[in-house]
Amino acid sequence: MLPKLIKHILKESPISQEIEISGWVRTKRDMKNLVFVEVNDGSCFASIQCTFDRGAGLDAQVEEAIASLSTGASVKIKGALVPSPASGQAVEVAAVSLAILGSAPAENTDNIQAYPLQKKRHSMEFLREIAHLRARTNTFGAVARLRSRMAFAIHRYFQERDFHYLHTPIITAGDCEGAGAMFQVTTLDPKIIAKDAAAGGVDYTKDFFGKQTFLTVSGQLEAETYATALSRVYTFGPTFRAENSNTVRHLAEFWMVEPEVAFAQLEDDMALAEDFIKYILNCALEECADELAFFDAHVEKGIIENLKQVVNAKFAHITYTEAVKELEKAVSAKKGLFEFEPKWGSDLQSEHEKYLTEKVAGGPVIVTDYPKEIKAFYMKLNDDNKTVRAMDVLVPRLGEIIGGSQREDDFNKLCKRIKEMGMKTEDYSWYLDLRRYGSVPHAGFGLGFERLIQYVSGMANIRDVIPFPRAVGQAEF
Repeated sequence: MLPKLIKHILKESPISQEIEISGWVRTKRDMKNLVFVEVNDGSCFASIQCTFDRGAGLDAQVEEAIASLSTGASVKIKGALVPSPASGQAVEVAAVSLAILGSAPAENTDNIQAYPLQKKRHSMEFLREIAHLRARTNTFGAVARLRSRMAFAIHRYFQERDFHYLHTPIITAGDCEGAGAMFQVTTLDPKIIAKDAAAGGVDYTKDFFGKQTFLTVSGQLEAETYATALSRVYTFGPTFRAENSNTVRHLAEFWMVEPEVAFAQLEDDMALAEDFIKYILNCALEECADELAFFDAHVEKGIIENLKQVVNAKFAHITYTEAVKELEKAVSAKKGLFEFEPKWGSDLQSEHEKYLTEKVAGGPVIVTDYPKEIKAFYMKLNDDNKTVRAMDVLVPRLGEIIGGSQREDDFNKLCKRIKEMGMKTEDYSWYLDLRRYGSVPHAGFGLGFERLIQYVSGMANIRDVIPFPRAVGQAEF
């Protein structure tokens, strides 16, 4: 049987029942007759206090174990669960036995370095260097629990609404976004690739898959195939972008949530996105209350109130053209307001998105109808032939949190867009088949899971909301 978790033990009635706990030592205080050991197992913020009473008699083996006990050591402690006279928790363990399962020396020895997570404040940069241990800190334990709960809530949301969970391929021969920032997958010798490329071209028929392949940037195109068969599907898995962006907002490997719905238009997509984000944020508020309280107190003040405001808000709607006019108006009133000057035809920057939410809309806003030149080939063209039926959901503090669109369901228009983007229709023949055979209006969106966790937690760097970040020059662990 699995051992009881500390989060459950702390809620039990102290009727002196025998209890066994397992975890890692946070602190040890030796007060001559009494020894207090705080043990945490990661199931919650709180540690449980285990008190060893020398006055009641401790055998030599326990005394020896106490003497060698240090922060970070893993232990198994047995005793009685009793009322705690200490403030902050109702129960503690009147301990009678102690077994050290794994030591964690506080000082360097000949064979091992000192445990790096001593009882002091550590910088995020330092903790990133020891990502294999940082989950033992309060901050990263909270991030991990939040991430787990949010992932479960995402599945719950879609499953309760009759969406089917679809596993899309990690390795693909197509570029969903048409941006070209992809990681190549090959079994060919790099020297042969370089030699053939210099000679005029690489023969990828000799490669493992018989063609050039990459790590996926999105599961959307594959999701469309199943949406046009099952009506409602969603993907939730890793995606990859080979963008040389060394910022606090970018990762090379991240997780994407991508629902796709048949018989749906842009208006349905916007309604789904608003309902989805409100549901997820409300789950965070209700099911991760302790973690959010910690983030509000120690990471970014006001997070809880901000999330509540988004949950209770009616999302404003504004077109891209209207948004640019608002931004231009702001610039004319105050020169130098933005680092990047807003103009029609350019993508909105994070600073523009935050201004729209915080100054123009006073809350979350959905921007629609972007110029076709700055959006992907698969988005449905509007009647003006200049804009597409795209939408971005913007929230205060972050900016864009969701991006989506109604997909182009007209065969001829989609072919034209593929060619305009400099792509080959033959590479997307299977995708075009969805428009050849039983085409329907359909729509969907994508949400970067790490962006969501960063937004909910207030963590400043996106590399701190994924267990093992992959970014430019970073592939440790």
